[in-house]
Amino acid sequence: MKKATLWGTSVTTAFYMSVAISGYLAFGDATPGNLLTGFFTPYWLVDFANVCIVIHLIGAYQVYTQPVYQFAERWVAKRWSKRSFHSRGYTVRLPGGSDFRLNWFRLTWRTLYVIITTIISMLLPFFNAVLGIIGALAFWPLTVYYPVVMYMNQHKIPRWSRTWIALHSLSFVTFLVSLAGLIGSVAGIVNDLSQVKPFEKI
Repeated sequence: MKKATLWGTSVTTAFYMSVAISGYLAFGDATPGNLLTGFFTPYWLVDFANVCIVIHLIGAYQVYTQPVYQFAERWVAKRWSKRSFHSRGYTVRLPGGSDFRLNWFRLTWRTLYVIITTIISMLLPFFNAVLGIIGALAFWPLTVYYPVVMYMNQHKIPRWSRTWIALHSLSFVTFLVSLAGLIGSVAGIVNDLSQVKPFEKI
């Protein structure tokens, strides 16, 4: 697990840093939130990159929204436990002889959820700033604070030792970085609200 986490974090960091650095080198302070909107040629390469992003987001969206789906479906099952509309399924025969289990409640609820979240994201011309706020709020506690505290508790790091001071310093510095990101994102939203136009990014 340790090796997989190290590799996963290293590859992700290298990927994001290479995109951030190359974007800044290409555009400077005028780097767009969606880096691909800054490039126009070659058209086929930009189109191919956009298709790759769509394929990635379709899969990622399904993974990240599973907890929301499960929470809502469990709540409905508890709330209306006497009725079977939420659990009734139908078997659909697919070409090739395989069967597919279809649940109308799941299909309807999940489709409506995707439609509603898509409309909300299109209404927000400052969607990148919203993502910045979410990232700033989640980064420090989930990526730094809790792992550092768990590590210190697990290894029984004594107070005021070099390791204890180094880990707390790391935690404090990354907290300041997250705070700066949060302030910048909020400032971006406040600035964008003065000239907001719904569905502007379509």
